[in-house]
Amino acid sequence: MIQTIRVLKLPKIISLCLMLLLVAYSISAQEESFSESIRSKVELLREIKDLQIGDAHVASVSLLPEIYERRNFKPLWTNSHDIEVFFSQAADAYLHGLNPQDYHLTYLQFLQLEVEAADPSDVDMRADFDILLTDSLIRLGYHYLFGKVDPVAIHPKWNMTGDLDDRDPAQVIPNAVDTHILSVTLDSLKPNHFFYIRMKEKLAEYRQIAEKGGWRPVPAGKTLKKGRMGPRVERLRKRLLISGDLSGAATIAELFDENLEQAVRKFQARHRLYVDGVAGKNTLAAMNVPVEKRIDQIRINLERLRWVLHQIPETFVIADIAGFEVLYVHQDDILWRGRAQIGQPYRATPCFRSDIKYVEINPTWTIPPGILTKYILPAVKRDPAYLKNRNIRVLNRNGEVVAQKNIKWSRYNARNFPYILRQDPGPNNALGRVKIIFPNRHFVFIHDTPSKSLFNRSERAFSSGCIRVERPFELTGLVLNDPEKWSPENLDKVVASKKTRAIFLKTRIPAVLVYETAHAEDDGTLVFKKDVYNRDAALLKALDKDIGVKP
Repeated sequence: MIQTIRVLKLPKIISLCLMLLLVAYSISAQEESFSESIRSKVELLREIKDLQIGDAHVASVSLLPEIYERRNFKPLWTNSHDIEVFFSQAADAYLHGLNPQDYHLTYLQFLQLEVEAADPSDVDMRADFDILLTDSLIRLGYHYLFGKVDPVAIHPKWNMTGDLDDRDPAQVIPNAVDTHILSVTLDSLKPNHFFYIRMKEKLAEYRQIAEKGGWRPVPAGKTLKKGRMGPRVERLRKRLLISGDLSGAATIAELFDENLEQAVRKFQARHRLYVDGVAGKNTLAAMNVPVEKRIDQIRINLERLRWVLHQIPETFVIADIAGFEVLYVHQDDILWRGRAQIGQPYRATPCFRSDIKYVEINPTWTIPPGILTKYILPAVKRDPAYLKNRNIRVLNRNGEVVAQKNIKWSRYNARNFPYILRQDPGPNNALGRVKIIFPNRHFVFIHDTPSKSLFNRSERAFSSGCIRVERPFELTGLVLNDPEKWSPENLDKVVASKKTRAIFLKTRIPAVLVYETAHAEDDGTLVFKKDVYNRDAALLKALDKDIGVKP
């Protein structure tokens, strides 16, 4: 009886096994078709440098194909949790001033629903979803690491680059998904310097202000100052309360009192205006900039920080061009800061990065062609004693001194001038008594200046491109980083010798020249600056454009 039952059940077992084999074969065939669909789309991308999926364009024309080729075109996104993690990360890009839709977020969420509802045999839809997810991940990581906008397009003289610390992106990106460490990997690509983190926090604060309605403009009229009364004063008070420059309630809302004067001073200081506590034309113009424009200004400068803050060591010198300031940063602290004079708009100070190699005490100044043409030659033709009065020697091309009295200046112009003009060291030397050299093709460096009164101006675009800095020997001492050998007293002795001397650094440190029109201070104060070179508009346009990336 038992044997009979076993015989009867055997065909059913065989049938079940066959059915399982057929299912497995069907699944295997689907997966092969899935990979084949990915392959055909990736090869098309390789061939024509373009692939459109719905309304979305795949931006990565080289890295994405390499990723899939290395894995024999097998799908990358096989875990639903990884997909949800990416969606969350893409949404968080908004917190960094980026647009989540640059990473196809809404379309990918729609496509996910379509894939889930479709027949599993629709491998083309699944392939589209997988490829677009990978492209979006590449794009998001690229934007965090390098910025969305190519800085070379905005600054043709740009020389800063970034990489993955010698890691292979075609390995790092799929590994983040395969090993379920997507959040950790993306977080590692975001700038983590305190300059960036504070600005990100300020973006959130100003967006909260915007969500609550922002601020109303203060109507035009007479200058508002201490003792004045009226509805415009009350409007001024409300404006400064919203931005956090004023705190506490007033006894008389329409009275311009001491507390309101201090709030105006605070506002002026953080907008780099003349600080006098009086709400005049320029101060009111700054107050009446809508909060939405200030949000864009923060976003613009977060992008600029993404360009420069990767792989930055713990010690560096940063020249804030738009802020007319130089800072010495060490271990997330600003140890020194000084006012600076920058290039005039027609000779704008460039943005770049180089390593400080040495400092030169008692420098000479070889007059560059541009200044020779525009200023020096016309001055000498008017006043033959011009060069002598400024300790400027005339040298031939062999470096030999030429007697100025034998030169017939009327013969020469910029094209046929055969000499070199060099100013001797001294307190009136155009470079002052010290210059800090970081070799670069622009011949730009940080130096002292005899024109110290100009540091008192609120806007200081006076130079021919180099950066003039106040208290330069304080910065020199920090850069040399040898207080025993190069104390202020020892540096003074070298200056007193009146001899030119180069002092090389034991360890080179970066000098980073950046253009920031907004930044957050150590205490959290948000500073806005004038766009002295008119660069913000072009960057905002590029930042808001769906330009993609092509790594």
